[in-house]
Amino acid sequence: MELITQSTITCPSCGHSKTEEMPTNACQYFYECENCKTVLKPKQGDCCVYCSYGTVKCPPMQEGKHCC
Repeated sequence: MELITQSTITCPSCGHSKTEEMPTNACQYFYECENCKTVLKPKQGDCCVYCSYGTVKCPPMQEGKHCC
């Protein structure tokens, strides 16, 4: 299985979306929306902002790991 390394994050505050390159060896816990400057944090039970707000789960989760 080939890892998908891009995910589109959508800000829950303003609805702005942006496609970002995900790190392949770590989770990203914070993400600042470039439109409204809201700092996103993972939802409870998710390991990173990509798992909470992205179109694709982070690479460690794609590999079947429980957490980063």
